[in-house]
Amino acid sequence: MKKLIIALVALLPMFAIAAGGNNEHVKSPAEPIDLTDNASLERGLGYFQQYCAGCHSTQYQRYGRVADDLGISVDDMKAKYLPADAKIGDLMENAIPDADAAKWFGATPPDLTLVARVRGEDWVYSYLKGFYADPSRPFGVNNTVFPMVGMPHVMQDLQGLGTAVFETKTVNGVEVTSIKEITPPQGGSMSAEEYDQVVRDITGFLVYSADPVKLEREAMGFWVLCFLFVFFVIAYLLKKEYWKDVH
Repeated sequence: MKKLIIALVALLPMFAIAAGGNNEHVKSPAEPIDLTDNASLERGLGYFQQYCAGCHSTQYQRYGRVADDLGISVDDMKAKYLPADAKIGDLMENAIPDADAAKWFGATPPDLTLVARVRGEDWVYSYLKGFYADPSRPFGVNNTVFPMVGMPHVMQDLQGLGTAVFETKTVNGVEVTSIKEITPPQGGSMSAEEYDQVVRDITGFLVYSADPVKLEREAMGFWVLCFLFVFFVIAYLLKKEYWKDVH
């Protein structure tokens, strides 16, 4: 038993790392992601196709499945969200061959189908809002939750760009420099509230992509629990009937 307890304690740091760490710049949206808001999810799909799908895929999703889940007609899906050479039954792949992407960006842009499940929706939301100007980086930007990120800020025209304010602290006798805050972005076409809505829409779409059957599963889970409760009552009464003569 002692060995089992020691093993579990030793594994706790691994669970913390798997959960995404404790990055202080990871923030939750002011309003929770609502997977029943199909209008928001469709806007997120549109922004993803416009700003992200050129490099990133969601290759474990099909256009037809997304259309069905979000209540988009096949004609609208084809007209608004499908690439010219894609079919409604195709997987949602990116437009750049992996070899070319690796050569241009230094690494192949990852598939994002499961990013919200692996990283968490708060991480996705904070990442999309976490870009700041950094002339030392190849694309002139860095990110608060993904330092030294190798991609440009593709929505800079919407958000604009802020600068980082650094602070230095002494931790255990060692000076550590970290980001204190990011100044309000300048030069974007949207207000902070409008851009926040865009980010929540994209985050919502990626949360949906990571688990398309989440709402069905949760609804089914309620009825499963109801069945188990009824079955428990029947089993308990049956047990009392069988054992009444013994007691």
